[in-house]
Amino acid sequence: MKFTDGYWLLREGVTSAHPVEVLDVDAPGGDPSGSTPSGGGTLEIHAPTRPIRHRGDLLKGPVVTITAHTPMPDVIGVTLTHFEGGQPLGPEFELTGQETAARAEYDDEHATLTSGALSVRVARTGPWHVDFLADGRVLTSSGTKGMGIMRDGTGAHYLREQLNLGVGTSVYGLGERFGPLVKNGQVVDIWNADGGTATEQAYKNVPFYLTDAGYGVFVDHPGKVSFEVGSETVSRVQFSVESQRLTYYVIHGPTPKEILRKYTALTGRPALPPAWSFGLWLSTSFTTSYDEETVTSFIDGMRERELPLSVFHFDCFWMREFHWCDFRWDPRVFPDPEGMLARLKEKGLHICVWINPYIAQRSPLFAEGKALGHLLRRPDGSVWQWDLWQPGMALVDFTSPAARDWYAAKLEALLEQGVDCFKTDFGERVPVDVAWADGSDPERMHNYYTQLYNRTVFEVLRKHRGEGEAVLFARSATAGGQQFPVHWGGDCEATYESMAESLRGGLSLGLSGFGYWSHDIGGFEGTPTPALFKRWLAFGLLSSHSRLHGSSTYRVPWLFDEESVDVLRLFTRLKLALMPYLYEAARTAHAEGLPVMRAMVLEFPDDPGCAHLERQYMLGPDLLVAPVFSDEGDVTYYVPEGTWTHYLSGQAVTGPRWVRERHGFSSVPLLVRPGAVIPVGAVDDRPDYAYADGVTLRAYGLEQGARVAVRVGDVTFTVVREGDVLQASCSDPSAPWALAAGERVVRAAAGTGFLTLEPAAG
Repeated sequence: MKFTDGYWLLREGVTSAHPVEVLDVDAPGGDPSGSTPSGGGTLEIHAPTRPIRHRGDLLKGPVVTITAHTPMPDVIGVTLTHFEGGQPLGPEFELTGQETAARAEYDDEHATLTSGALSVRVARTGPWHVDFLADGRVLTSSGTKGMGIMRDGTGAHYLREQLNLGVGTSVYGLGERFGPLVKNGQVVDIWNADGGTATEQAYKNVPFYLTDAGYGVFVDHPGKVSFEVGSETVSRVQFSVESQRLTYYVIHGPTPKEILRKYTALTGRPALPPAWSFGLWLSTSFTTSYDEETVTSFIDGMRERELPLSVFHFDCFWMREFHWCDFRWDPRVFPDPEGMLARLKEKGLHICVWINPYIAQRSPLFAEGKALGHLLRRPDGSVWQWDLWQPGMALVDFTSPAARDWYAAKLEALLEQGVDCFKTDFGERVPVDVAWADGSDPERMHNYYTQLYNRTVFEVLRKHRGEGEAVLFARSATAGGQQFPVHWGGDCEATYESMAESLRGGLSLGLSGFGYWSHDIGGFEGTPTPALFKRWLAFGLLSSHSRLHGSSTYRVPWLFDEESVDVLRLFTRLKLALMPYLYEAARTAHAEGLPVMRAMVLEFPDDPGCAHLERQYMLGPDLLVAPVFSDEGDVTYYVPEGTWTHYLSGQAVTGPRWVRERHGFSSVPLLVRPGAVIPVGAVDDRPDYAYADGVTLRAYGLEQGARVAVRVGDVTFTVVREGDVLQASCSDPSAPWALAAGERVVRAAAGTGFLTLEPAAG
């Protein structure tokens, strides 16, 4: 939200008040005179918004209270408060703190709070100034007229902060955003919306941004946060909320990876999805006509063409029209759902069904939910309803524990029938003219609703399918939503432009703390051309999760052309063979908060050539993917320093430089990082198997004396290059590949680069 008219003036009707000096400092255990360091873990500063020249100035306000605290090492929170008299209304983000030896101290010049390597320092003399420092270097700062109390022409009250943006610093994140990956120059409102992938709106808004200058910033406000990223004051990132209190956290890395590790430690790490979910998903599509015969023909057609399939998804019309959601199979087309699901499971498939949090008026659950008080109400007590999406639909009030249990019970019945997971669609169109059961502030609940929705469904799955077996296919999210994977990119069009905007959204989401991400292969709206479909197949199968889904047309490959069948087979089997590598990347997302699909800047923060790259990415730490966005196959991508190897052809490419190539439909730039060892499985027809059995370790460009540890399943192999020989040892002496603990049992000439691990003789 913009408050100014150029550099000098405020917009018409806007008034502002800014801290101008420090009146006093308080820290637990400190000397109020300021002559003795406090040794405490917080600072409280009172800052008047006009100079105090005499006692008469002490009679006037406003005064801003600034509190600094630390929830964990290298993270410092700053809270700005104007009026403290309001009733605290939820919801609040659930943050996880860690014990840390923070130190607060102050003297005549400064008040400082230090946590790990990060400090916040407030000037006690001269103009108002706040610095965030790490190891003696200023990361960012808030200067004169940065922090402020703002009112617009309607009298609405905002708190604002502006943090300095250094020369050459790039800003990333803020959720799944489909515009340019680097957010500098953009206006971003954190407000979930069902706006497709072609606008500035987003399904997954996260008030967290990451920089390549050693820090990130998380604004701890679940409602609307308005960001001006170098777009109002071009040398600052501004954020504002309509509230009497604003809390934000500065997170020191120093690397982007470390920033993400600490941010996800604060807001929650992604769960580890089951291995079967990484295989190919096939959908009925949305408005197409289908029944069990149609579904079976698709599945049998995939098997006949040797196309491995892991999950079959039933979209909206598994239920009757105008009944979404009643969680009942349409008896006209699915008269025997239990038998049908059993027959599909005999084919080795997992089953997903579409749901949402909306209850249509015609659904029998509407009357039931209304009577029980489980539906969201207006302030006058009537059920909130509208006709958009489903006629007369209402919204489940997930702030009520009883409503959550009621909704969960409906899902439990589906699990008993044989359903394995749910596509949790929608959750963005949440009204504000309502009264929540727990008294939550409607503005704060708008974005947070999706957290309650997806958590409710995820916990049902975890309870009934077991730890490690729960997985969603979710569209909406906010900060902390990464705990309930997987998320997909929403409604994209069947165009190359939309394919590119989808990739930008996924990379942006990964830089916002989300570990796994997917998209509709071929695009959702419209029907892709055969060429576009084949290009998108390569991209989709080299993503975290892979789903064939559309709106009004089917996505089985033989409906496009026979070459599409071959391309799908090639890249599906490639992904399944790479599962030992991909699942370890998934473990890393779960343990450290680093995404499976990584923007180049995350792996190469010191290479300025990677700062703005948004048409390529790293799949895990060692595979570079550059999707092809043209029928002809022309692609331009950037190769960082070193000699990289095309995974599919074995050709070498040396960087740093830009590369131009032309690829057929059965190829895509897939490059291996120099010095990497890629474990390749012996199975390519399913995603869940014993990854270490018969695994091949493909070594690329190992230097003399190099030692590379590779985790495969539950064992770790160490690959060593000694002279012209590659050798491998296994961490587990009981594994069939090891004669004894640490003994090297497999050798290969370094020129081949491949080590195939087979059980040792005897």
